[in-house]
Amino acid sequence: MLAEKTATSPMEIMGPRDEEDGSNSNAMRTAETLLRLVPMALCISALVLMLKDSQTNDFGSISYSDLGTFRYLVHANGICAGYSLLSAIIIVAMPRPSSMSRAWTFFFLDQVLTYTILAAGAVSVEVLFLAYKGDTAITWSAACGSFGGFCHKATASVVITFVVVACYAMISLISSYKLFSKFDAPVANPGRGINITAFQG
Repeated sequence: MLAEKTATSPMEIMGPRDEEDGSNSNAMRTAETLLRLVPMALCISALVLMLKDSQTNDFGSISYSDLGTFRYLVHANGICAGYSLLSAIIIVAMPRPSSMSRAWTFFFLDQVLTYTILAAGAVSVEVLFLAYKGDTAITWSAACGSFGGFCHKATASVVITFVVVACYAMISLISSYKLFSKFDAPVANPGRGINITAFQG
């Protein structure tokens, strides 16, 4: 006897795949939310460390506010902390599939914040290098020999900032993937496109 074929409806075929896609989407959304919340905690830690960074001794007194670079680092960390919290709330509060405008907005802002916090960390490293090593060419002596506590706190804040940079780099990759994997590039009108003729030898 020939075995009878059982009819399978399209809904039965698509059902498990839809459930799997939904679970994958939920897992990715949860991971992205956590990845956006981690930089918020790190930014606040770096910000608080720098805000409390001051030292007074026999050589004088120094504070983070005396250096424009460290003030920029504080502002950059504050902005990134606020953006991380806001973006995480948006992702949790609006779990529906991302629209093109929303995907482009996240992609653009993630890129801007990544380069903002990277610039803050980079210029702070340069100032710390001068503080530790000095610059004999311009007779700038090393300050960390006299203000070691100040330099240690500043270094810790900068190290945390670079961890934030790594987190934002991953966030930028995720937002790039979500944008360019779901939405195709604009297609040129064939009637108005530029035809390239292939010459054969």
